[in-house]
Amino acid sequence: MPRAAQAAGLPWRTAQRWVSAYRRHGLAGLVRGPRKDAGTHRLPPELQELIEGLALRRPAPTTAAIQRQAAAIANQQGWAIPSYTQVSAIVRQLDPALVALAQDGTKAYHDRFDLLYRREADGPNVIWHADHTRLDIRVVDEAGQPAHPWLTVVLDDYSRAVAGFRVGVEPPSALRTALALRQAIWPKGDARWPVCGIPDVFYTDHGRDFTSHHLEQTAADLKIRLVFSRPGMPRGRGRIERFFATVNQLCLCTLPGYAPAGTEPPPGLTLAELDTRRHDFLVTDYHQRHHGETGLAPKARWEAGGFLPRLPQTLAELDLLLVLVPTPRRVQRDGVRFAGFRYLDPTLAAYVGETVTVRYDPRDLAEVRVFFRDRFLCRAVCQELASQTVSLREVIQARNARRRELRQFVAARVQVADQLLAPPSLPADQEPAARPRLKRYIND
Repeated sequence: MPRAAQAAGLPWRTAQRWVSAYRRHGLAGLVRGPRKDAGTHRLPPELQELIEGLALRRPAPTTAAIQRQAAAIANQQGWAIPSYTQVSAIVRQLDPALVALAQDGTKAYHDRFDLLYRREADGPNVIWHADHTRLDIRVVDEAGQPAHPWLTVVLDDYSRAVAGFRVGVEPPSALRTALALRQAIWPKGDARWPVCGIPDVFYTDHGRDFTSHHLEQTAADLKIRLVFSRPGMPRGRGRIERFFATVNQLCLCTLPGYAPAGTEPPPGLTLAELDTRRHDFLVTDYHQRHHGETGLAPKARWEAGGFLPRLPQTLAELDLLLVLVPTPRRVQRDGVRFAGFRYLDPTLAAYVGETVTVRYDPRDLAEVRVFFRDRFLCRAVCQELASQTVSLREVIQARNARRRELRQFVAARVQVADQLLAPPSLPADQEPAARPRLKRYIND
């Protein structure tokens, strides 16, 4: 064995140690073990704290910059000069959460390292989510103009089934939310889409349409608990965001007019056609597709266990709560005045001077429903709008257009008057000399 060690260029003691380790532990005994002082250094604790403090400054310095600054201070204090390798090892050992909090701020720390509490529904209709998204597709709206539509979705947390949705070109509003929730609660009359009922919890973000007084009152009447995500921190909303991604990947990308970010193709569908395609995708594809997290298709999971949803008595009752917006009005001798229109019904003759509640549909102002002390009185009709359907949005747009027209007229007339009242200008040779910009008191 001494000759074999000499031939291999190994010290005799090393060869003896290897043979002994092999006889005791086999090949595993020949594996080099970690150093006992691995991960440690001989720098003073004060110098290590200095290096850590330099590494946690904002903006994040490079390791070379930290080493130069630490070396200069160590030289002044009489400490051992740290090498680049030592400084790099100390920086790498810093807790990533500590680095994120120090250099990226509180929001980045919350997003990456905060402990999360995931809301888990234990049955259908326990938690519903709702949100809006601007769809990556261009369609032709009712006015014949190209537009990017908005999608409002109500999603059941337990089954991942869509309870209701609304597609339109108008931006998110309390009315859009109410219409989507109305569809979600009431039975659809389609055996392929059984999801319906009143949820226990309605979980949304802090959008104005979700925090409106109207939705708050409706939730109280339907015994729904409203839960909002923290402002700026929409945690727990990943499921509905994932559904929006599914819509893009499985539905929109196959339709004409699909417009991912940075593209503007010509529209290929009308808004009504897109609504039909969305409905078909839900009932024939998404609700029947195996879900990777729940292990069941959304429709099958919602129907499992013979669940009986909680429903309103009638659709008219649901409309009163969700779609018809309440507002107080006083009955005048010529009827009830609302939104610049006059509404009449013979029943109102007995309530002149009384304060009533007017419920109206923002999509159609031709008539309003009048209630007195929570008792239905009548349907008051506006004679000017009786033969047509006029939405509140159209009324507001007409008011704004009229106001702009009047302001332009006023501005044009005032300009004419200012020009005529201005003093006549003098000839160029008679114009007074301009005063010097530098003030000289001898000239004053």
